[in-house]
Amino acid sequence: MNAPETPDRPDQGSDHDRRPSAFAQYSGIGIQMLGTIGLGVYAGMKLDEWQGNKTPGWTIGLSLFAIFASLYLFIKQLPKN
Repeated sequence: MNAPETPDRPDQGSDHDRRPSAFAQYSGIGIQMLGTIGLGVYAGMKLDEWQGNKTPGWTIGLSLFAIFASLYLFIKQLPKN
């Protein structure tokens, strides 16, 4: 008994087709960077407001930290070619 033959199907997609496009990948990273920096600025502003600071030390500090953290995450997510 032979198994019934199935008609040849075209390739259902290679790994290349399943990967997101470069535009989608980098726009996602950009949105992540924007969110990280925005969260740092917002948290710094709230801490400065809560402490009644005249100089926005928390805002500056957390903003810079968020920028460096988002750059680190960006570099870490770059494809390794």
